[in-house]
Amino acid sequence: MNPGQARTKRLNRCRWAGNDPLYQAYHDDEWGVPCHHDRLLFEFLILEGAQAGLSWITVLRKRENYRAAMDGFDPQRMAGYDDRKLASLMNDPGIIRNRLKLESAIRNARAFLELREKQGAFSEFIWRFVDGTTIQNHWQNITEVPASTVESTAMSRELKHLGFNFVGPTICYALMQAMGLVNDHTTDCFRHPELGV
Repeated sequence: MNPGQARTKRLNRCRWAGNDPLYQAYHDDEWGVPCHHDRLLFEFLILEGAQAGLSWITVLRKRENYRAAMDGFDPQRMAGYDDRKLASLMNDPGIIRNRLKLESAIRNARAFLELREKQGAFSEFIWRFVDGTTIQNHWQNITEVPASTVESTAMSRELKHLGFNFVGPTICYALMQAMGLVNDHTTDCFRHPELGV
């Protein structure tokens, strides 16, 4: 048995992490870790929008391809994408080739830059919906975890007002979960206390 297998057997994870090593690594090392880095928050905003109607593992498996195709999620470069670049993205089998989602990513890059210019750091904008502190939930079962909350609905409303797209309350809540604005690891998961206060 290799160390990874031993770790898998030893740890109790959120049920959604399943048995896929990529999913487990994402769960163990990234999901729910508080993030205040603008570029990473922007990346996840785009990826959560790409997930709409799909499973997260589908997007996760394509994340490196997205990073390559979209200049490392550099909003400055993405904001300048033209029809030629969009056509190139639509022909890239390594990403989800949905025109509305790709157009949305470009639109969101422009809205992101405008927000930063007018309001400052994107992270400060995002974290204000939880008063700058991770909401510590205590779900015993994955079925208790909501799809959206008052906070994600407020975030969605404000982002839409600022010109963002594919930012409904459910997408915003998924962003909040991924970026550690909420601790939604179930209480039986080894990560719940690690990410607690």
